[in-house]
Amino acid sequence: MMSNRSRLAALWWIPRGLIFGLMAFFIFGPLFNMLLWTVTEKWYFPHALPLEYGFSAWGRVFAPRGGALESLGNSLIVAILTVAVSLALAIPAGYALARLKLPLRSLILLAFLIPQAFPNLTVYVNVARIFYEIGLNGTIAGVVLVHASHGLVYAVWIATAAFSAIDVELEQAARSIGAGALRTFRDITLPLAAPGLLASAIFVFLESLDEFTGSYFVGAPDVNMLPLLLYTAGSGGNYQIASITALLLLVPSLIFMLIVERFLKADVLSRVGR
Repeated sequence: MMSNRSRLAALWWIPRGLIFGLMAFFIFGPLFNMLLWTVTEKWYFPHALPLEYGFSAWGRVFAPRGGALESLGNSLIVAILTVAVSLALAIPAGYALARLKLPLRSLILLAFLIPQAFPNLTVYVNVARIFYEIGLNGTIAGVVLVHASHGLVYAVWIATAAFSAIDVELEQAARSIGAGALRTFRDITLPLAAPGLLASAIFVFLESLDEFTGSYFVGAPDVNMLPLLLYTAGSGGNYQIASITALLLLVPSLIFMLIVERFLKADVLSRVGR
């Protein structure tokens, strides 16, 4: 016969199973619903599942008039340029913050959080007005600058942590055998910091790829991007188009998050803010 301890252990699995089941439902339920809508031809209340399945919505999305290919191309171009701009600023800034004894180092790091400290809507409305006056509104360059203002938060903080995690004695050893400062940075420091910088680039890329508010106020209607297409389809009740567009945004996010998990280690994160 089962002992009291065994019964208690068996009963304890019931609430744990319910908790994990609810977590799985809230996490994977919306994803499953989205995947269903991507292959749905007819689905309406009160039916729990689609009445007809098909791929006609995919043809409409990727048709020349669908705008998905143009939006995808613009989103990738903007994301890549945003990564380039952010890393071009973050690498020297992160190295300086990691190696130099700056008196206001913590305040400088906090300053990069300012774009995240205020509501995006009020910030982008004013940015759009300024960009309109100088001719950047409705341009790829304008959208890249707006995305970079948010991407620098990830880029600078992670770059600072990556450079801080490198033992300074390795650089000193290279300098002691005659390597110059530039060569030491190129051959020693930069390769060792590469995993952290790669993770930084991926975070910036994903932030840019999913950014809607800045793209809307600065880019629309001249620069079409996937988040704008997703918003237009969703607000118009076209759930098939919206779900396919969301899937296009989701796939690179999942791939890059797996890469981040591989390269961004705990010893790098522990250096943030030191």
